[in-house]
Amino acid sequence: MNNYKKIGLTALAGSLVAGSVSAAELTATGSATMSFTGGDEHATHGAGWSMADSVTFSASGDVNDIGVTLSIELDGDAAQGATAPIDSHSISMDFGDAGSLTFAGHGGSGFMDANDDVMPTASEEPWDVITGADAGVINGFAGNNMFTYKYSHDSGINLTLGYINAADAVTDVSYSDYGVTYTGMDGLTVGYGEGDVEQTTGTKSNESTLFAKYTLGSATVGIQMSEKDNETGSDVESTGIGVSYQVNDDLAISYGSNTLEKVGSTDQEATAIGVSYTMGSLGIALSMNQVDNIAHTDSDDREGYQLGLSFAF
Repeated sequence: MNNYKKIGLTALAGSLVAGSVSAAELTATGSATMSFTGGDEHATHGAGWSMADSVTFSASGDVNDIGVTLSIELDGDAAQGATAPIDSHSISMDFGDAGSLTFAGHGGSGFMDANDDVMPTASEEPWDVITGADAGVINGFAGNNMFTYKYSHDSGINLTLGYINAADAVTDVSYSDYGVTYTGMDGLTVGYGEGDVEQTTGTKSNESTLFAKYTLGSATVGIQMSEKDNETGSDVESTGIGVSYQVNDDLAISYGSNTLEKVGSTDQEATAIGVSYTMGSLGIALSMNQVDNIAHTDSDDREGYQLGLSFAF
C-alpha cells in the first residue's frame, strides 16, 4: 500500500551541509487516500468520508563521503496549524558499515513507536478504526527533534537507538529507547525493545515489547507481547496475534487479535479481519473491527469498518 513510484529528477544541488557535495538526486513521492468509516456509533465521522494526501521531496548526495538525505513532506492538514503545509522533515546521514543517523524535526520514531504493532495484517490493526480503542497502545514515545541511530550486521542482527532531549514542549525528561531484531533466518523475524517514558515529571513508566513473525510460502504468522510498568498507576500488558495469507500477487487477507490487560480492570479485547487488493499504484483495503470493553469500560462493545481507496505516484 505504500509502494510509491519515484519521479526522479537529477540536478546539481547546493550543499546539504557544510563541505563538498557531489551531484544530488531529487525525488518526489506522493500518495492520496479516500476512505469511508462506519459502524462505530460512538464516533463522529460526519458523512463518513475522509481524505489524506501528501507529497514528499527527498534530496540525496555524498558529503565528504557521507551519504546525506534531506526529506520534507508537504501535507496541508489544517490540524498542523502554523506548521502547515510542512509535515514530517528530517536529515539522515549514512555512514556505510557504521550505520545511519537520522535527526527528525518532526515525524521521527524510535524502536518502540515504530514497532507498537508489527503483526501481519492486510489492512488495519485490531485496535484501530474503533474510537477510543487505541488509547492503551504500548508504543514508547516519539516527538519533535528526535535522533534515531540504526545499524545492521551481516549476521542478521539489527540495532535501533532513539533519543529525544528534554524540552518543556516535548518531554519533561529526556527519552531514550533501544531495540534489536534478528532476521538472519529465512522467513523469521524476532525482536525486542524497551524504553523509559516520563513525558510529564513524576509519571515514569518502563515499556517493552517482544515479537516474532514467521513467513512460510504465502502465509505469515506472528505473536507480540508488550508491557507498560508504571511507577504510579496500574500496569498494562498486551498480547497480539496475527496471521495473513497472500492469495496471489494482488490479493491478501488477514485475521488479528489484541488483548489489553490492565490491573484491576476488565480486559479490552479487539479483533479484525482485513482484505487488500492492489492494481499497480491503486490499492483497495477493507478492515472490519470488533472491540469489547473499550478502554477497559465494561460492556462498551462496538464494531466498525473502514474501506479505503489509495493512489500512489
